[in-house]
Amino acid sequence: MELFRKKSMDYMLKQARGKKSLQKALGPFDLTMLGVGAVIGTGIFVLTGVVAAQAAGPAIILSFIFSGIACALTALCYAEFASMIPASGSAYTYSYATFGELFAWVLGWDLILEYGLACSVVASGWSAYFQDLVRGFGIHLPQALSGAYNPAKGSYIDLMAVVVVFFLSAVLLTGVKESSKINNVMVCIKIGVILLFLAVGIFYVKPENWTPFMPYGFSGIIKGAATAFLAYIGFDAVSSAAEEVRNPQRDMPIGIISSLAICIVLYVAVSAVLTGMIPYAKLNVGDPVAFALRVVHQNWVAGFVSLGAILGITTVLFVMMYGQTRLFFAISRDGLLPKSISKLTEKTKTPTRSIILTWLMATVFSAVVPLNQLAELTNIGTLFAFIVVSISVIVLRKTRPDIPRSFKTPFVPVIPVLAVAACGYLMVHLSKVTWIGFLIWFIIGLAIYFGYGYRHSELGHRKDGRTPADPVKN
Repeated sequence: MELFRKKSMDYMLKQARGKKSLQKALGPFDLTMLGVGAVIGTGIFVLTGVVAAQAAGPAIILSFIFSGIACALTALCYAEFASMIPASGSAYTYSYATFGELFAWVLGWDLILEYGLACSVVASGWSAYFQDLVRGFGIHLPQALSGAYNPAKGSYIDLMAVVVVFFLSAVLLTGVKESSKINNVMVCIKIGVILLFLAVGIFYVKPENWTPFMPYGFSGIIKGAATAFLAYIGFDAVSSAAEEVRNPQRDMPIGIISSLAICIVLYVAVSAVLTGMIPYAKLNVGDPVAFALRVVHQNWVAGFVSLGAILGITTVLFVMMYGQTRLFFAISRDGLLPKSISKLTEKTKTPTRSIILTWLMATVFSAVVPLNQLAELTNIGTLFAFIVVSISVIVLRKTRPDIPRSFKTPFVPVIPVLAVAACGYLMVHLSKVTWIGFLIWFIIGLAIYFGYGYRHSELGHRKDGRTPADPVKN
């Protein structure tokens, strides 16, 4: 059936190396910094305290280890695909090769939901945190410009969300080489701030604060792990950079796995020091890391932590916007969205129109739409993508065992099945409202595909009548 027409590996490699391909400028360090930039954000400065106080106590250490392992299962699946198919589009592209066009569109539309809402939610969070920070210096924005459209509270537009989205869009327009350097600097500073907290905080650790270690029992650890899993979401955005990597077969697995490993170590270390400094029951505050430092009278370090939190949110927003631009580029290049969106600049091979479209979406949603109640949609979109990629590894091992794989997910099908089980468990525990919103988004996506994408698909309009999945005859 034409609905399930697939792209061959040869064709995708040709796309990734042809005239319409992106600039090859990234190495393993850049990829690692993209992954750490996407994962280490407000979670490490906020979620650690909330999970400890409400779910796991000092055993939050185990919660982050368990959730990190669960996330690593999916990361191994992504690493195999990213090294095998070094093309933009991430899970969208992988499903195009495995299940065909309709599934690829559904997953691409799902990723638009993930990245699009994530950009808006994170931009709104950045604005709120920034306003809290400058308020301490006596600077107050007018109420009308301080939040999303809500006449009852007197707010009409979130000005700072607009500003940060505009700034990061301008950074992306400079090209992947230049923008990755800026991201690398911000991520290194952020990691430095976290290491500073650990270096200072460890001298104030009191082992008695770790007792009882499991105040909420094993169920508390699992509840904490379910929440902590969502703190790791974002590493998959690394795979969207595959087409811009100089040596993707080697560097993509390194970037994905090493970035996740660094994040697990940082989450566990911060959780251990934090719960050792302050009794876990007192950590249910909006800024637990800074709070702990203030309690031990290290206010100067608390100031640096505030800087680290701002940079943390900034890099998360940058990577989400980056992933969205490359997703728009890949879908447009395949004809499922207007082809003009994938047009590249001559000099830097930058998808300018994809960046502008991402800027418009993020600006509108973060500036005027209250998104707190929609934040869970980001999670369900991500988990759905994780499940599809994990299943795809099993399917492609059976259907195309001949494809060269520079990195192989170990213990297939055990690891992919465990990844599906972990993500599926989290999905079924999301709220009914989230599932309804996900279904509505899914229906809208199908309407767009059958109304536009199916008729304009690159695979459906080849002059020789052969899809790129067919063998090329010399």
